[in-house]
Amino acid sequence: MSPAVTIHLAAAAGAIALGPVALWARQGAQQRPRLHRAFGYAWVTLMVITALSALFIHESGLPNIAGYTPIHLLVPATFFGLYRAFAALARGDIRAHRANMERLYYGACVTAGAFALLPFRAFGHMVWVQTLGLSQGQAWVALGFVLTAVAAIWVRRAARVALRARPTRSLTTS
Repeated sequence: MSPAVTIHLAAAAGAIALGPVALWARQGAQQRPRLHRAFGYAWVTLMVITALSALFIHESGLPNIAGYTPIHLLVPATFFGLYRAFAALARGDIRAHRANMERLYYGACVTAGAFALLPFRAFGHMVWVQTLGLSQGQAWVALGFVLTAVAAIWVRRAARVALRARPTRSLTTS
């Protein structure tokens, strides 16, 4: 692996791990602002490193322009998402800040991670075939299970949020 790929994978793995902690620290009845801020800044730093290092990774196996594939469109999207999140924070719009950061986490970390794990991509081949010893077909099945589990968690979370947002009716009449 080239140094750019190593840096990219390390920063992306760190961002995937730290993102949920930063998001969780501001949820629920007990707020943890120091934890949120510390993990949030660390996550943003890792996202910037991930995006910048991606510019030095070129792939020739997929359709590309000068080595840049469609997944490289996540680089400007990441910087734009970070800009929008911090602009919202500067305006004091916490709801927009949170929404932008969640979108950025799910889009740039989860979705990009899923694309990176496709069995025909270099990282996917390394994980599924070289490390886990699966065949190409088994790798597709395993990836399908992983994506199904992630989708189930996402749907469950969305349902909980929707139920919390729904107004409750009082059973007593006055």
